[in-house]
Parts: sequence; C-alpha cells; structure tokens
Amino acid sequence: MGELQVDLVAVDRQVWSGQAKIVVAKTVDGEMGILPQHEPVLAVLADGTVRIETLEGKRLVFAVHGGFFSVDRDRVTILAEAAEASDEIDVVRAESALERAKAAGLDSPEEVAAFHRAETRLRVASTHTR
Repeated sequence: MGELQVDLVAVDRQVWSGQAKIVVAKTVDGEMGILPQHEPVLAVLADGTVRIETLEGKRLVFAVHGGFFSVDRDRVTILAEAAEASDEIDVVRAESALERAKAAGLDSPEEVAAFHRAETRLRVASTHTR
C-alpha cells in the first residue's frame, strides 16, 4: 500500500504536514475517507473533525472549521478557516465558549455556528490522551 502526503493548513498557520496511511474528513456531503491512489476530489469542509493515521500508526485528530478538502491521488490538502490539534485545545476556554453560545439562545446563524465550533472543539479535545 502507498502513502499519502498530507498538508493541513489554517488561515494563520500550517497545522500539520506529513505522510499518512489514511485521512478522514467531514465534508458538507458527509464523511470521506481517503486512501493512497484516490481519484481527485474537491469538497467543502463542514465544521467537524479531521482524522489522520500516520505511517507509524499514530492517530491524530483535529477540530476543523470551514474550508476546502482537495485530493489528487496521493496528495491531500486541507485548507481550513481554523484548525486545532486535539492537544492544542484549551478545554476550559472551549467549555466557556459553549456555555456562552447556549446562553445566547442560538437565534442567529452566527450563534449556531459558535455553538457547533465549541462542541467540535470539546469533542476533539476528548480524543487526546493526556
């Protein structure tokens, strides 16, 4: 089996780059798993998780908010508006953001988006083994 070259880039920084066995991302059309030699794909990312399994078998999980997912055979490029690795997430801050979003009432699209971002960050943070 081959390998994937993966680049996960947020607006403000390169989040992760390396070789992987598989990449799984949530798109607006559903979850998509990518293995080496995949046909080209361009998809819009949904707020959710990106999971990467490295060649060494390490499982990496990222909270990703907005952006695009591009595949060209053995190259996966993820361009996100925001992305954080599970071990980078400040759980207290994410819990506080979730409470603020709930208190706001979820009456506007912005409030709903803030709620989903906080929820995703907490879910991803819980995957990190401390």
